[in-house]
Amino acid sequence: MLYVTLGDQPSGVYEGQVIDVCHFLSHNLKAKVRLVAFISIREFRLNKMKIKRSYPGAIVLPMFPKLQNWQLNVFMLALVCLFTGERVVICRNVLATNIALSLKKIGLLNKVCYDGRGAIAAEWEEYEVVEEESLKAGIAKYERAAVLASDYRIAVSSKLVSYWGERYEYASQAHAVIPCTLSSHFELELRSEEDIAFFRNELGYQQDDIVLVYSGSTAGWQSFNLLKSFLLPILDSCLNMKVIFLSKSDENNLFLQEQYPKQVSIKWVSPGEVNKYLAIADYGILIRENTVTNQVASPTKFAEYLISGLGVIISPELGDYTQFVLKNSCGIVTNGEVALDLKVLAYSDRGRSNELAKQHFLKSSPNNLQQYTRLIQTLDN
Repeated sequence: MLYVTLGDQPSGVYEGQVIDVCHFLSHNLKAKVRLVAFISIREFRLNKMKIKRSYPGAIVLPMFPKLQNWQLNVFMLALVCLFTGERVVICRNVLATNIALSLKKIGLLNKVCYDGRGAIAAEWEEYEVVEEESLKAGIAKYERAAVLASDYRIAVSSKLVSYWGERYEYASQAHAVIPCTLSSHFELELRSEEDIAFFRNELGYQQDDIVLVYSGSTAGWQSFNLLKSFLLPILDSCLNMKVIFLSKSDENNLFLQEQYPKQVSIKWVSPGEVNKYLAIADYGILIRENTVTNQVASPTKFAEYLISGLGVIISPELGDYTQFVLKNSCGIVTNGEVALDLKVLAYSDRGRSNELAKQHFLKSSPNNLQQYTRLIQTLDN
């Protein structure tokens, strides 16, 4: 079985959503998965080495320059199929899936699974994802083919399946809903109450400070004005309200730090340190615009906040997670228009958030394991 990615460079997301998945399917479900990564020729040798270091059996190939030439990669994938003898493939994105479907038409592949990470046509329409007009014009056609012509599908949310139904009249049940799960480098056990208090104090936070954390880049981020309008009244309400950005400094987060130097901090930390810094906060922030892209999304940060023991402050209509927060009372749903009653999080609440993450956002969590098992059984038959 091949797992094909096209245009995805090695990163924390790639590690957690591609390499960890390949390891999990191989080790836990005994599926023989061969990763085939088509990556940019820019820094090809360096990025190939990164992927091979994490997944030694990977086949890493240079993709044709310029994204509009994506279809030309079909020849190389055909050679991989002939060389390996593999006839079943999971494809991470719309374009990779369309390449695989073309090989299925000529008999080089028997089964194709589309790994749907979001509402791609809607995302390209709502945000400046690509510049090539020819690609923009054709993306809905390519997504339709990936959704309707594949033998099986993975969706990151039930809302994504609904999007497929509404936009492309998808009515099959041949899919698995598996949210973005935690990367293997994340610590699963909640830090002790003493450790959290010690590190909070070490960073200069007082016992009665209420700490909100935003993890991820804010540079050029379309939703930052929404986040800023949410944070300003909170920061104005009380000096004990603190915000920490786990991201690189940029004009967006620096603006808030300059306005509130005693309340806002910015820290860029390594992936291995993220747990430690998340754990000192009380709430993780997931504020997004109300777009189709976000309505079907599955932000990895949600699981990272929960496993770190945080409550989640989340926008309405954010994938399946808004309802998850309401159902499990593990945070606050807000449109930013009503003042929030924020409190220092009790350690018992931290423990509950941590347990929810283990129950729902590990690859081995019961429902996810069931979905992966069904996926492999379907593709193997």
